[in-house]
Amino acid sequence: MVSEPKLFRFSCDQINHWMLHLNAHSFLQSAYQYLAGVLPETPLQKWDFRQDINMLKVFRHGDFPRWSYVLNEVQHVATHWEAQGPIALFGENPLSPEEEESFIRQLQELHPWRKGPYELFGVKVETEWRSDMKWSRIYPHLSPLNDRMVLDVGSGNGFYGWHMIKAGARQVLGVDPFLLFVLQWALIAKMIPLADRFRNVVLPFGVEAIPKNCMAFDTVFSMGVLYHRRDTKQHLSELLGFLRDGGEVVLETLILEGDDKRCLYPPNRYAKMRNVWAIPTIPLLKQWMYGVGFQNVRTVDVTRTTVQEQRRTDWMTFESLSDFLDPEDAQKTIEGHPAPVRAVLLANR
Repeated sequence: MVSEPKLFRFSCDQINHWMLHLNAHSFLQSAYQYLAGVLPETPLQKWDFRQDINMLKVFRHGDFPRWSYVLNEVQHVATHWEAQGPIALFGENPLSPEEEESFIRQLQELHPWRKGPYELFGVKVETEWRSDMKWSRIYPHLSPLNDRMVLDVGSGNGFYGWHMIKAGARQVLGVDPFLLFVLQWALIAKMIPLADRFRNVVLPFGVEAIPKNCMAFDTVFSMGVLYHRRDTKQHLSELLGFLRDGGEVVLETLILEGDDKRCLYPPNRYAKMRNVWAIPTIPLLKQWMYGVGFQNVRTVDVTRTTVQEQRRTDWMTFESLSDFLDPEDAQKTIEGHPAPVRAVLLANR
């Protein structure tokens, strides 16, 4: 008696699970293919960044199926968009109450939303950071971004990149190792009109994956990154190496107030953050920058972080700035260090 051939039997849940992966993979690959078509026009023409993206590792992330579901389910595409404060997307017709309720549930699956805010077809995503406030302080001091190749280190969900595109940048390359933020960027990009969709691309890895000394970018942003680097001078050297001759770096970081050359090296945590390695005064930071080769270093903004700019919201329900400060003295962190003050410095190669 001839036995019947064995058949592989898969459940509907398994098939749907794989399809989610494939659909999300397809969108990301479309973005990466677009970016790969841009790089031959730059000194990065030999960089095959797609080899550095381990999609298998991405798929194995425990939350990837849930995030993929959102990316696949949301079908709204904007007819036009604006970047005047929030990143705002508009459709041809307003969402119905049922559509809006479903859309909010889908967006909440990508919690926490850190950088923003966004206004998506009438839904206001009130992110932890009022990143538009920081952009409004930085933008007036920048060299014009028209037709510039821009690198955004630690880009998060790409919020600043959309502002850079509206300011005329030719292409923005963001890098961020946190997969949730990459999926948030992908969702926004999917809803952005096709002409601009992939002019701002966020890659799922850290700055160390970018070829050293490539001199490929006209403007390099490093905002909220320096104090998380164990070797601050190495990070500054990396930023210098990414810039073409005459290019501009935009460095935003925590600083100590004072006119002397001091640095705080938090022994354990700073504002409940584990990985804060060094917070210098501006004179010391400038010395570091000149020391690695930057020229024309100048301070364009110094601002104390307030609970109006960084706060807990319905879109980021974890602890935020008010939980990081001494309840008896808002000028100090919960550990007794000086409370967060941030500075923006510009410099050139």
